[in-house]
Amino acid sequence: MPPTFDPADPRPGQVPLLLAVVHRAMTDRFHDRLTELGREPLRPAHGYTFRYLAAHPGATTVDLAAHLGITKQAASKAVAELQEWGYLRRRPHPTDKRAHQLVLTERGQDYISLADRLWAEVEQQLADIIGPDRLAALSHDLRAYIHHVYGDRPVPFRPVW
Repeated sequence: MPPTFDPADPRPGQVPLLLAVVHRAMTDRFHDRLTELGREPLRPAHGYTFRYLAAHPGATTVDLAAHLGITKQAASKAVAELQEWGYLRRRPHPTDKRAHQLVLTERGQDYISLADRLWAEVEQQLADIIGPDRLAALSHDLRAYIHHVYGDRPVPFRPVW
C-alpha cells in the first residue's frame, strides 16, 4: 500500500507537505479535466515544454533540456510525442545545420489557452472552499515567500516527474 499523508497531523513542519499534497491534488484535478475532454495523456513536463516554447520561440531541443534540467534524450522524447500529437513542429535552424528550432503549432497554442482555463477552474475550486479573500491572501503570501527565497533571480520551475 502506498504511503499516506495525514492532513490533520499537527506537528510543526507540515506546511511543505501540505503544499506538496495540494499541488498534487490540483494537478490531478487538472488532468482529470483533460481526460474528461478527451485530450492526450500529457505529463507535467509537456506543460513546462509548452510554456517554455511559448516564451522562447525557435528554441532547440538542447535549450529545452537545459531549461527543464533533463537530458537531451528525455527532451527529445517529449518533443517527439508533442510533434506526433500535432502540438509542435521542428523547422531547420537558420545557422546550425545539425539543429532544429521548436515551434508551437496552432494546436499547441490552443492547448496553452485550454490549460489556462482549466487551471483557473482548479483555482476557483479552491476559492469556493476557502473564499476569494483568503485565496488572494494565500497567493500574496506564497509570492512573498518566493521573493524571499529567489529575490529578483529567475525562479526555477522544472518538472519533478
